[in-house]
Amino acid sequence: MKKWIFILAGFLAAWILPISAAEIWVAPDGDDLHPGTREAPMATLWMAQRKAREMRRLNDPSVRGGITIFLKGGTWFLNETLFFRPEDSGTEESPTIIMSVPGERAVLSGGVTISSWKKAGRIHGLSREARGNIWMADIPQHSGNLHSFRQLWVNGRKADRASSLDGTPLPRILSVDPGRQEFCIPAPSFPTSDLAGMEMVIHQWWAIAVLRVKNIRVAGDSARISFIQPESRIEFEHPWPAPFIDQEKKLNGNSAYYFTNSISFLNRPGEWFHDRMSGKLYYWPREGEVMSSAEVIAPCLETLVSLQGTFDRPVTHLEFRGIGFEHTSWLRPGEAGHVPLQAGFFLLDAYKLKVPGTPDKASLENQAWIGRQPAAVQVTASSSIRFERCRFEHLAATGLDFIIGANRCTVQGCLFRDIGGTGIQSGFFGDAATEAHLPYLPSIEREMCRDILIADNRIMDCSKEDWGCVGISVGFAAGVNIEHNEVSHLNYSGICVGWGWTPSLSCSRDNRVHANHIHHFARNMYDVGGIYTLGAQPGMEISNNYIHDLLEAPYAHIPDHYQYIYLDEGSSYIQVKNNRTEKEKFFSNTPGPGNVWENNGPDVTEEVIRAAGIREPYRDIQ
Repeated sequence: MKKWIFILAGFLAAWILPISAAEIWVAPDGDDLHPGTREAPMATLWMAQRKAREMRRLNDPSVRGGITIFLKGGTWFLNETLFFRPEDSGTEESPTIIMSVPGERAVLSGGVTISSWKKAGRIHGLSREARGNIWMADIPQHSGNLHSFRQLWVNGRKADRASSLDGTPLPRILSVDPGRQEFCIPAPSFPTSDLAGMEMVIHQWWAIAVLRVKNIRVAGDSARISFIQPESRIEFEHPWPAPFIDQEKKLNGNSAYYFTNSISFLNRPGEWFHDRMSGKLYYWPREGEVMSSAEVIAPCLETLVSLQGTFDRPVTHLEFRGIGFEHTSWLRPGEAGHVPLQAGFFLLDAYKLKVPGTPDKASLENQAWIGRQPAAVQVTASSSIRFERCRFEHLAATGLDFIIGANRCTVQGCLFRDIGGTGIQSGFFGDAATEAHLPYLPSIEREMCRDILIADNRIMDCSKEDWGCVGISVGFAAGVNIEHNEVSHLNYSGICVGWGWTPSLSCSRDNRVHANHIHHFARNMYDVGGIYTLGAQPGMEISNNYIHDLLEAPYAHIPDHYQYIYLDEGSSYIQVKNNRTEKEKFFSNTPGPGNVWENNGPDVTEEVIRAAGIREPYRDIQ
């Protein structure tokens, strides 16, 4: 009898104890001809991915407990996007895990290193104060062409593209001429003979526009400025958001603006200018930077990793642990301009209806079809994907984006920092075929992003390039749970959920924003909320969040139009309860039915403060 008990116990233990997983090791000093063991690692993630794929195809018995790809510490410079397809999928019992070796930090970088710096001599157009302070280097080639970029990092710190931003108040547009597609501005103080590559950045309510300058005609103390197509037509035809003109001078003045990307703007330490005609990069080092030994990185890839399945064959059961994603680019503003709708989405086409009204909103006058900024990591038609303790840093546009058809995914304990656009994004927002203001209700539910957990992440210093972007953005999606994150230091809103501008029902439902710590937001934009919503969202809950340090943007046209929680157009069926804020400063703008407000403001129990934000074991994220 004892013998049978022992055998039974051993049998049960075999099921209870985890089955060992296959391991594939990758190291900077490895060789892709190696077998990928700890002792003989491979050299590239591509070959490790291929080996894992083949092990599954051939039903290798070693993968019963999963496959773990270990990346040794160091920076892995990618020259192409790393794609994961349905063939790379794991299973619930046998996931595929890509992770840094414990105690080490592996970084996937989309940048190139720029070296061989030397002190620059005489440079045409350089400001007087910059002479003798500028270093120069040759621009390397990428994909057979001279490398083009809009960002630069020196020793891990973002450098500033040369601009007219100098710490003084920004100038204001004088008037708008839609017929001629021109602005009238005060006469600029910089030379206007060479405008090649120059861009104008305009503060437009809750977003910024980036327009490529075509011509500046100075006449006395003012000038008329025109722009390159296609952005010129869209900028002057669409109604919202557009440059603001305070004709009665009752608010905070006309729209502010600044210029960027000219050698004449290179006049402060930490600034750089890329001369595409000569193939030279010019930089004024900050104090303590030694250019002979500095690590200077310019981005070349817009997307580092793409998970791309189909609705019938999704990518499933992949995990990324402790991986860094760094140095991505976004070139479109310099190639076609950037005219925004909201939250970083740019207009592909837009105009004002002569006769307002659509079936979903009688007053709607804005027709818009939008494009989506690229992300460092993009997830499409994928299920059971997990990111844990990863770092998304030094990125030009979006950090992580669940685009369409993503479900049962998790983002937990990750850091999002120094990001030009939005930190984390999920859901459908519109595209070239779908007018952005209309509700989205797909006939095939698999198209939806649903059941996504975003928890215990630190999201800070996003929207650094596009001031109208946010920390976390969710469009048309269902079952997205955003809880216990810290979201801070943003130019616009903190967490945004919903899309569509009408109270009509869409696929959005059962989303939750709970126990987040949101602070230091609205640094440059307005019409803003620490938590912001759009459209109908049955089952939506905003609860137990701690929101403070609502900043005062200097260029807001309505200076007090800042809210801790803001239910904007069409917001419906949303429960807002037990949120702790410094003031009772909330707002609803043309909401729909079914919203419930309960116990919000400075009198909410301090227990909400103590419980909000990142939980153990992820509080060590820095």
